[in-house]
Amino acid sequence: MAYSSNDKKNYLYLTLKEKLITCVYPPGSLLNEVQLAQEYGVSRTPVREAIGRLENDGYIKVLPKKGIYVTEISISDVMQIFQARLELEPVALKLAAPYLNREEINMFKERLNDDTLSLSDSLRLDTAMHLFIIEHCGNRYIIEIMRKVFDDSTRIVIASKQNQVKIHNAKKEHTQILDSLLNKDDINLTAELMRAHIETCKRTSLDYFYSLGFSHSVPENAQYKEELQKIGT
Repeated sequence: MAYSSNDKKNYLYLTLKEKLITCVYPPGSLLNEVQLAQEYGVSRTPVREAIGRLENDGYIKVLPKKGIYVTEISISDVMQIFQARLELEPVALKLAAPYLNREEINMFKERLNDDTLSLSDSLRLDTAMHLFIIEHCGNRYIIEIMRKVFDDSTRIVIASKQNQVKIHNAKKEHTQILDSLLNKDDINLTAELMRAHIETCKRTSLDYFYSLGFSHSVPENAQYKEELQKIGT
């Protein structure tokens, strides 16, 4: 089957984006336009177009005469990602709860408790479970925002793991959330379980990035300072 020029351009963009999210191209590294064109067997024009889209996404920055810089992850990024999750995910869960399929919920429970899963498969499953809930909320704006948030959240988790940091094991928390949905508990209780889970993930991620001495990247903002003080004590 022949693909159009636009299909090829979109495929290249999505392929590069996936490699940036999964840290195949790690934060802080430099890419080269010519090498990318050779690697993917295309001319430099579609590479430039993909690079332009990825720069708009915030994953890279083109540095004149130096190359394509893969953006670093800062404490500010981590804070904003988890702020979005804490505000929007409990709301999305409340909206989605009446429309979630019990068989799918049980499938996630079973798979999340599979001890044979690799780290990469566990991370994919974690994201899939959260997006499964979000994408049933019926609000396309929340869904669109949260897809972007989870792309960036996945990048943070993988970058942390590649630096030999222990990732928070959320199996118990996920199971509690899914059980609460199956049992049709008070939806406010289920939403609080989700909020508590996200808070724990935030603490783990902030602790890692704070340990690297990235506090200089945090804006002069009382909320950020307060979070850092909590971690440092």
